[in-house]
Amino acid sequence: MSVPDRVWQDPSVTAALADWDFGTAFRLIRQIATLRQEDMAAITGLSQSFLSTLESGARRLVNIEKIIIVLDRLGVPPQVSPSPRPSAQHSAHDSAWSPAPAWESPLDIAKRLNSTTSTNIDPTTVALLEQGIAELVGRYEAEGPHRLAPEAVDLRNYVQQQLNGRQPPRQREALFRLAAQASGLLGYMAVNAGREAVAEAYCKEAEGLATEIGDREVLMWTHGTRSLNAYYAGRYQQAVQWADAGLAIEPSHPQAIRLQSNGRARALGKLGDRTGAERAIASAEELSDRHLVPVGLTSCISFEPYGKARTLANAATAHVSLGDAPRVLAYANQIDSLVEESDSAWSRALVRLDVATALLSGPHPEVEHAMVLGHQVLKAGGGPLIRSVVQRAGELHDRAEAWRELTAVREYGDALRSWQSTPHTRDLALSASMARQSKRTKEAVDEAQGRSGGVSSDASPQYY
Repeated sequence: MSVPDRVWQDPSVTAALADWDFGTAFRLIRQIATLRQEDMAAITGLSQSFLSTLESGARRLVNIEKIIIVLDRLGVPPQVSPSPRPSAQHSAHDSAWSPAPAWESPLDIAKRLNSTTSTNIDPTTVALLEQGIAELVGRYEAEGPHRLAPEAVDLRNYVQQQLNGRQPPRQREALFRLAAQASGLLGYMAVNAGREAVAEAYCKEAEGLATEIGDREVLMWTHGTRSLNAYYAGRYQQAVQWADAGLAIEPSHPQAIRLQSNGRARALGKLGDRTGAERAIASAEELSDRHLVPVGLTSCISFEPYGKARTLANAATAHVSLGDAPRVLAYANQIDSLVEESDSAWSRALVRLDVATALLSGPHPEVEHAMVLGHQVLKAGGGPLIRSVVQRAGELHDRAEAWRELTAVREYGDALRSWQSTPHTRDLALSASMARQSKRTKEAVDEAQGRSGGVSSDASPQYY
């Protein structure tokens, strides 16, 4: 059922609409189109009783949003929609006359406002998406990248669908932040899964989105993830550069703790820069005290500042590369109870592997003790498979090669090969092996050219 076009040619209908006298307009429309009030109610969506009071003049229709809906449902042509009429006519020969301003009708203004402030997503949905990001972070260390990446992809794609719609500025900014965080999480997951190129692509996307809204926290966090990606690829100088780029954004920001300890200190340790590594660790600890971060072990993927336990764990890793076993053991002892009590199987595995590798350094290496710790990690599994655990387990075996005739070392090697036999582990082990081989090749070239790569003379041989 529809209103015939001839209705809109009737001057009495157009006059009533121009005066915003919708009761009279509806009555005239019914009469010309031979419609009952029930028919008019069905077309407009208004109740028959409300139409009756409008036509009698007892009530007026004043709700702008309802007027827009009713006129659309009636099919009122644009040229007939309500608009103000000039209050007086002027002669073209009247020298005092000037054209009346092209005023918009209240309805046109209302339509524009409604279009400008309309949104395809409500605040409740935004809050649920923020909760979804938090849940991915909270579940990550228990479930790992291979299980959670598909969920993160779904969330990222849903946010993108919403961004393709319309939102007021504050909601759009919230969606940009969610998109940046989701891309950042996927970048971090790709690092842990040994997908370097994918990780870099996600990080570039996160950086671009965070830059658009000036989100320094996500920007610095993303630089930290790019540093992590370069570190596990064996590009230690680049890892330092990414960390430095993040620190340049705001050196005193809480995210600088991650950049100093996880980014600079560990990479500088690999480069043999003891002074630089220790300065980075000291800066991270000073920032931790200034910002009153948690003492316990925070999630590795969290957008929150690093907790002290995670900072000290990174300090231990840096000193493994520097061959400083006493410092590694000292840091490990400081965080031992926190790591053991945490839900992070990765952290327990990585700290044990760091301690095991450190025990092979110095004048009195404890080879059998180191292999026992390595076996414990393999037996426990180290949580969901990630590159860092697989890579460090392989580095322990490389470091123990000097004692390959010992039964404990051979048994660890056999256990490691068995552990690496699953498809996921095999892929990660291959990725880690390629990174170590690339680093060894570079060291050989540097040595042949008389450039040792800057490894300090008191550091034990580096295996990557």
